[in-house]
Amino acid sequence: MDVAMKLGASSAVVIFTKSSCCISHTIETLIRSFGANPTVYELDTHPNGKQMEKALIELGCQPSVPAIFIGKELVGGANEIMSLNVRGKLKQLLIRANAIWV
Repeated sequence: MDVAMKLGASSAVVIFTKSSCCISHTIETLIRSFGANPTVYELDTHPNGKQMEKALIELGCQPSVPAIFIGKELVGGANEIMSLNVRGKLKQLLIRANAIWV
């Protein structure tokens, strides 16, 4: 769990994905559309990917990807990000995390 939390806190926006996950790609594209430049870890190609995936599941991510950290905090998965976006709160969260400037 420590590895995932440390990596999640390493940048303003961190996304844990799998290269075959189209939802992960969609979430990454959405976040980039605001001008953010997320750090992306593809668990299926990362040397410690299985360990990180297990840690994300222990943190409550079901499914394990995508898992999104914004401002050093686990926001959740695709449902949480889409909900924030629909309510107009994703941009505010990215601004507070210094991931984007307006």
